[in-house]
Amino acid sequence: MRTQKTRIRLLSTTMIGGFAALAFAAPAMAQTAPAPQDETQLDEVVVTGSRIPQTNLVTTSPVTQVTGEDIDIAGVTRVEDLVNQLPQAFAAQNSTVANGASGTATVSLRNLGSSRTLVLIDGRRMGYGSPNDDAADLNQIPEQLVERVEVLTGGASAVYGSDAVAGVVNFIMKKDFEGVQLDAQYGFYQHNNDYDGVGNLRAEIARRGTTNPSQFALPDDNVSDGESRSINLTVGVSAPDGKGNVMAYAGYRNNNAILQRDRDYSACSLGAPAAVRPTTYTCGGSGTSFPGRFTDFSTFNSTLGAGRTFVPFSADANNYNFGPVNYYQRPDERYTLGAFGRYEINPHAEVFAQLMFSDYKSVAQIAPSGSFFNTPDVNCDSPLLGAQQAATIGCTAADILAGNRRTLYVGRRNVEGGGRQDTLNYESYRGVAGVRGEIVPGWNYDVAAQFSRVNLSRVYQNDFSVTRLGRALDVVSVGGVPTCRSVVNGTDPACVPYDVFIAGGVTQAALDYLQIPLIQTGETTQQVVTAAITGDTGWSMPTASRNLQVAFGAEYRRDALGSITDTNFQSGDGAGQGGPTIGFTGDADVAEVFAEFQLPLADDQPWAYSASIDGAYRRSEYENYGTDTYKLGADYAPVEDIRFRASYSRAVRAPNVIELFTAQGFNLFDADFDPCSTPGRAANGAGALPANCIGTAAYQVTAGQAASGALDSPAGQYSFLQGGNPNLNPEEADTYTAGVVWEPSFFPRFNLSVDYFSIKIDGAIQTLGALNTLNLCYNQNDAAACSRISRNPGGGQLWVGSGNVEDLNINIGGYETSGVDVNANYSVDLEDWGVAGYGSLSGSFVGTYLSELVTDTGAGQSDSVYDCTGFYANQCGVPNPEWRHRARLTWSTPWDLDVSGTWRHYGEVELAVLGAGGSLNNGGTRLDRYFDAENYFDLAATWQVMDTVTFRAGVNNVFDNDPQLSYSVGTTGNGNTYPQLYDALGRYVFFGVTANF
Repeated sequence: MRTQKTRIRLLSTTMIGGFAALAFAAPAMAQTAPAPQDETQLDEVVVTGSRIPQTNLVTTSPVTQVTGEDIDIAGVTRVEDLVNQLPQAFAAQNSTVANGASGTATVSLRNLGSSRTLVLIDGRRMGYGSPNDDAADLNQIPEQLVERVEVLTGGASAVYGSDAVAGVVNFIMKKDFEGVQLDAQYGFYQHNNDYDGVGNLRAEIARRGTTNPSQFALPDDNVSDGESRSINLTVGVSAPDGKGNVMAYAGYRNNNAILQRDRDYSACSLGAPAAVRPTTYTCGGSGTSFPGRFTDFSTFNSTLGAGRTFVPFSADANNYNFGPVNYYQRPDERYTLGAFGRYEINPHAEVFAQLMFSDYKSVAQIAPSGSFFNTPDVNCDSPLLGAQQAATIGCTAADILAGNRRTLYVGRRNVEGGGRQDTLNYESYRGVAGVRGEIVPGWNYDVAAQFSRVNLSRVYQNDFSVTRLGRALDVVSVGGVPTCRSVVNGTDPACVPYDVFIAGGVTQAALDYLQIPLIQTGETTQQVVTAAITGDTGWSMPTASRNLQVAFGAEYRRDALGSITDTNFQSGDGAGQGGPTIGFTGDADVAEVFAEFQLPLADDQPWAYSASIDGAYRRSEYENYGTDTYKLGADYAPVEDIRFRASYSRAVRAPNVIELFTAQGFNLFDADFDPCSTPGRAANGAGALPANCIGTAAYQVTAGQAASGALDSPAGQYSFLQGGNPNLNPEEADTYTAGVVWEPSFFPRFNLSVDYFSIKIDGAIQTLGALNTLNLCYNQNDAAACSRISRNPGGGQLWVGSGNVEDLNINIGGYETSGVDVNANYSVDLEDWGVAGYGSLSGSFVGTYLSELVTDTGAGQSDSVYDCTGFYANQCGVPNPEWRHRARLTWSTPWDLDVSGTWRHYGEVELAVLGAGGSLNNGGTRLDRYFDAENYFDLAATWQVMDTVTFRAGVNNVFDNDPQLSYSVGTTGNGNTYPQLYDALGRYVFFGVTANF
């Protein structure tokens, strides 16, 4: 059924796994015989980026590969951890995200967003990973069944669909497995807490611990935690006549939590240095503190004193250290189960199927909830108020007698109730069924239908009810007994007073009343039907020995999702939520036709060893519009040793269901200071207060508010209004690649590829960004931007009450990125170097030079276009180093032992501070202005103990590097750094065994 072709020399693809490329042409079995050395007989295989089978694995668009061997050597139990080590990949959601976690694991190629990265399994797309996230969830993929991962930039949209703007990540699964395989692994993190980097952090934590030991404490010098366990069983059997195979698998994975308190560099939330200690970070934190902050943001600012008294609140001494109880690594538990099968009914029909199931549960924990200045006032006759406290807030004797109310915002953490826990449970189902075969010699068909479903069950615990909080603080005396007014008037007989005006005043009964669960359920579904025909036309150019190959077909796809939230979520009643989470439903369907060709121009000609061109086209019809996506590519090898390649593709990506229909609700964005805060600007070297800050409009503040310091959120978090937009237009992207592949005949077993890439997206579907809106309003006097800013009427804040910046999905100007990918592989038998009897060496290298990563907000101002290359934080988010690479050297000994060393490098980056003309290098003298380059070294070994048993062990981040730190990380990172990129948890030690039966 499959055409066999012989080719003396395999043109290599760019990959990480060295010369293991030949391995993926053969079936994966428990034991595999060695391949002949004189020549390699290959099946025609489908390479990512084309539906046309081919033996020439050098494509016109560069493909980078990770093999199953890499997964074993890296010791990963989460496939995203390995994919995100590739220089082309940037982490989005993963296990290190706590505040704002969706519970999924996603990848963002070229840092253009996970929505623009298409994830495939065996060339067929995955659906939405969650009702809250439009990217595929890599948690659904059983890592031990992955044969290889192919990453393609450019040219993918015309083949797979327009959402592959940044590229494709294709997980190729093992097939035709025979036997029984059991794989088990155990790993843990070990870290020595001896941070000696910038900022004197350990000394600052120790200093703060002298006055507030309950919140500031150095962790143990040596910690081991974050244990991971996985076990996977694979069973496969082939039909006696060789016409079919069935493979089934089952797996279990469990990862323990890591708390930020257990690393010295995350044991406190960093803040800007104080004037008296300019080279030392402060331990900042949140003004929602413990035992509390009581203020009107104007005339008084207090915390608890002895008894029922107030004393002045000091940010340096009293801000709440919210970092220690946050999860640095979320705990998770996952079960996987599935089966793959095929059977050849006759030479013209082979039926096939894939069934996959996963049950994934994770908990995201952040600092306790409480009263986030949710209530604006208090009654002066409250029996909970001491006389001195009542006087402090301005209550007179007459006010007390009359029960008048005075302004009082209470910021107090629910330390008694513990951290907020967001429990996320996903059940994922995916099924593919189809038939494929030969129509006539040289022509094949493939018809398949697939269905996927993700069910979400989410429970958010330990949050306070704003409604109940207001009632529990509105207390009167009934016969000398403090009683909620709502009990007296009958509106809420269950109310229990919340006594925060004296230490130890909070009762369990009050917590039971105030703490509420918030519940969300939802599902996503995807239905796809695809029919494709591929064929050899039998026609060739006179100068070519290979024929024109074509592929064409049609596809229908429907994506739908729904989210249901309970009343507590919908109403925004959760005090620690920032606003309501409103359920929604939506769906989108598309009908498409596609075609592809590959035309060899020359083979073994005096002017060309080989040359060809290829192209692809896809027409997509949505409900309200149609789009055209296409690609053209060419490759030319003047001699056998060198090949040049280039491609151009146009992609038009339609908005997806989440971008269109997400209900509006509040969320948080990160900022170092409020642009209208005089103290905040001074502390960050931001210059004079913009004149547009002062006034009476909704976006303006008074001079007193600007000078007070109350505009700055101690936690660096501010509110914005997010939501979908049904009027979005498709975005357009142009991708160019050009490169060279060199395999010198005088240097056997060496190959090198260098590829340039350029991706430009116009009308990108994105938010403008709250930081950009603030800049446009206050620095550029943009009236439209100012109209999207609403400050809290009580004090002018954007982090208290109703203050927020509107930031809905729109079509912005766009993005542009370009750079160069470098891949190299080499292997040598040490006997060739005169060292007989010591095995062989193989090396691989993949690196990316980032030339530009430009954002155009589309606002048309001088600073509306900026380049994040080499910058991090604020407008730029996760670090974007100019150079990243991963290199590996493996020694295959003659004693059934392989030893590998890996070097991972991330270049220096600088803090992004937007300035005139779109410049970002305006960090001044900040301690965290620069992140030094990071180099991580990993060691691993595999030992074939016997023919059927292999043992592996390794250590990642051997030298236990401390991560780079900044107080501008916010919710984009976690624990004062970016654990999505840097090894923030210490060295990782793992042991594993694979047994075949």
